[in-house]
Order: sequence, then structure tokens, then C-alpha cells
Amino acid sequence: MTQETESLLSVLDSVFAVIDKARDAYTPQLTPREVGTIVSVSTGIAMVSGLPGVGFEELVSFPGDALGIAFNVDEDEIGVVLLGDYWDLHAGDEVVRTGRVMDVAVGDGLLGRIIDPLGQPIDDGGPVASTSRLPIERPAAPIMDRSPVTVPLQTGLKVIDALIPIGRGQRELILGDRQTGKTAIAIDAILNQNGKDVVCIYCSIGQRASAVAKSVALLRQHGALDYTVVVVAEGNDPAGLIYIAPYAATSIAEHFMEAGRDVLIVYDDLTQHAQAYREISLLLRRPPGREAFPGDIFYIHSRMLERATHLRKELGDGSLTALPIIETEAEDISAYIPTNLISITDGQIYLSPSLFELGVLPAVDVGKSVSRVGGEAQRAAYRAVAGDLKLAYAQFEELESFSRFGARLDENTRKSIEHGRRIRACLKQPESSPVSVTAQIVLLIALTAGLFDAVPLDQMKAAESAMSAAGIPPDLRARLDSAQKLSDADRDSILQIARKSLSEFLSAPQAKP
Repeated sequence: MTQETESLLSVLDSVFAVIDKARDAYTPQLTPREVGTIVSVSTGIAMVSGLPGVGFEELVSFPGDALGIAFNVDEDEIGVVLLGDYWDLHAGDEVVRTGRVMDVAVGDGLLGRIIDPLGQPIDDGGPVASTSRLPIERPAAPIMDRSPVTVPLQTGLKVIDALIPIGRGQRELILGDRQTGKTAIAIDAILNQNGKDVVCIYCSIGQRASAVAKSVALLRQHGALDYTVVVVAEGNDPAGLIYIAPYAATSIAEHFMEAGRDVLIVYDDLTQHAQAYREISLLLRRPPGREAFPGDIFYIHSRMLERATHLRKELGDGSLTALPIIETEAEDISAYIPTNLISITDGQIYLSPSLFELGVLPAVDVGKSVSRVGGEAQRAAYRAVAGDLKLAYAQFEELESFSRFGARLDENTRKSIEHGRRIRACLKQPESSPVSVTAQIVLLIALTAGLFDAVPLDQMKAAESAMSAAGIPPDLRARLDSAQKLSDADRDSILQIARKSLSEFLSAPQAKP
């Protein structure tokens, strides 16, 4: 070792000794309590001065334990979004920094509970049992932490599971005009997770209290509330609460996903969320843009929906599947917010008012609906019939439109139309009546083979019931329930059973409707 090196090491040793001495002698100084003053209060917004150290989205405290989030951090004043009743706040009141961001309680203690976006219970179950909290705003999982979507999330709805499949970790948008059954599809998907070890989060955003009560009653009636967390921001709540509701629900869902569990989250609906953010932004004087929404309206939804994913096995193999709901006006899916969400999500389920009026429920427009991921996660038995079924249904819709002009149709065209009518009738399904995987596959195979073409349209439901009740051997049922590819022998066995049950149904005297 040279003399120069020894000298350098000696200097470094003395520097480290000084650092160690200073570290040992250091006594942490408590940050002085930083207090500001309310300058003005408007609808859900407070302008505050005198908090020079406040950070973006930091929680601040007002008199009466009211909370707010610092949203605009300007040079002279801070725009704060209020998260509760603001009627008792006045100009001149004190505002105190909390030094933390907005967070929410998470954990198994929330299952079966109904809470607000602040994590406070709004049911009769007493305090929420939780020892952990997570920030409501969290970065999405990086690409390298994600795995492909390979496992289906069965909704129990024939038209979705067969033609627009959803995978665990996917984001599938549900959109349509008012009163077309959007919430019903989401609730049915939650009901179908009973016994499948999937945790569900239902986030009601800006809905009427009566609508929320109806949904909760339905979940409770079918035993789905036991594995569901309901997060509610009602329509008459401040815009700040409505704005943070889906973020709080997503953090609750992420806690279960990071514990290695499969989670389904429903946002009902993001139209109200966008309107709440628009209200907040305009009150804070952020400039509006296209259709009077602020320019960052895309970002508030994208950063939330990007958190839905399927994690790698090394990280627990958990998944978070998102079903955001959006409301369209006059069937305009090219409006600003719908196009934003269509570009963020991995597909959409479009509900048609025309089909709804015709009594085709669920009113899913197969032509305008798509799943960009679910086909990869769909069971092999579904894939064997889904392609032919979708093609036959699309041909039927075109031919049906053509036949309305009174054109003379050839025999093959008439057969295609009659077959298509049976497909439409078979895809109809009552609300809150999920169909098992085995029953769906049997019905779809029989439908694709044209076995229902001999059944009168008004007796389709009775024929379906007769077929689904047919005795499938336990070994064949086990193969249908698994992800195995359907063999030709299994397909022939299903067709044989289906033909027999349909033959018995058609030969028996039928009750007139």
C-alpha cells in the first residue's frame, strides 16, 4: 500500500468518525405545529392561507374533526377539497396540517361491512375491526410484477361467459344508457363468486340511497355480503367524498390482492365520479376543456384502473378484476368520458336500450361488445363453441334487419333466422339467476349443433330447464368444471344426452303459455 493511499484512508476514517459522532449526538426536533386560516368556504371547497409546508394531497384538519385534501398548492393560498359537512366552517377558522395523506382501513374485518370512503361504518355492525391502513392513492404494479391473464372470472351470465369472457386481472367496461341493466350485470357477477374464493368490492359512487339499499339487500339475500365489502358515497354527499370513493375501494381491494387472493371490484358508476371531479375542478378554477371537463380527467381514471392486474406467483399470484360502469346519453359511446374509458380498459360490454325494450335481458349488444383479453383465459370447452355461436348470431342480426323489408327469403336464410332466434332466446337470462359452468357448456353445445331449432320459441325456457336438469355423469361433469379441452367423445356424450332430454321434452304434452 502506497503512502498516498494510506493518507487517503486516514482522512476517510476521520470523516466517518465525525459523522458517527454527529449522528450519535443528534436529537430529532419535533416539527412545529403548522396552523393556517380559512380564507373562504364554498360548496365543498375551502381556500386556506398560512400553511407553507403543506404537500399536494396532504390531509388537513378543520374544527369539528372535519378533514380536507390539499388539492391546489399555489404560491399564496391552498385549495382544499372538503371530505365532510362544511356547514359549520367559516372564514377565519384554524386549519392544521396532519403530515399524512388520505388513507383507509383494510383487512378481513371489512368483509360483510358497509363503509363510507373514509372507512367509517354506515351499517349497524359497530366499529370496523382493522389494524392496517393503506393510502388511497398508490402506484400501479410495474409491468415486471404482472403476469398474463389466464384464469377466467365466471359471471354466471351465458352471453358474457360464452361471447365476451372476462379473465381474472382484466378491466372490462360496462356501458349503456340509463336503466338498461348495467348494475344488474355487475351484481350478478358478484353473486356468482359465491364459493369461488373471490373477494368482491362494490363501490357505489354518487347513487341514490334507495338504489344502494336495493343492491345491498340483493347481496344480503343471496349470501354474497359475507365475501363483499360495500363502499358507499351517496349522491347527496360532498363532491370530495364522491371523488375519493373509488380510490379508497381500490386500496381495500389491493390489500386482498397482495395477500394472494382473487378480487373483483365494481365501480358504479364512473360518470358520477367524473362529474364530481369536474365540480371540484371548476370550483378551484381549473380550466375546462373538451365538453367542459378539465384536461386531466383521463388521468384520474387511468391511474385507478391501471391498479387492476394479475400479480406474478413470486408476489402471491393475486388478481384484481375491475368492472367499471359508465352511463351514456342517447347511445353515444363516442362521447368524451366513454371513449376515455374504452381506451383505458381491456374491452367493453355495451347494453342496448333497443334490446332492453324488446325484453332481451341482459340487453348485451354482442356486435358492439368485445373482450380483448378474456378469450385467452376462457375455458377450452367454451372456445370450442364460442366462435361458431358468435358468427351465427352476427349473421342472424344482419339477416333479421334485411327480412324486415318484406323480402322473399330462401330456405337457408329462413333456417339461419330461426336458428338465430333460438340463440337470442337461449342467451336471455333472468336477473340474479347465475348458470353454472356445466349447464352453460351443455346448453351452448346443444345450441351450436342446432338441437333447439325444433323447439317453439315460446317453449325455449322450458326446454332449457329440461336439458340443464339432464343427468350428466359425475366424471364428465368434473371434466367440464376443469380447464381441460373437450374431447370429441365428451362432446358426443353431451349431444347424446341433450338429444334424449329434448326428445322427451318435445314428446311430452306441453302447457300452453
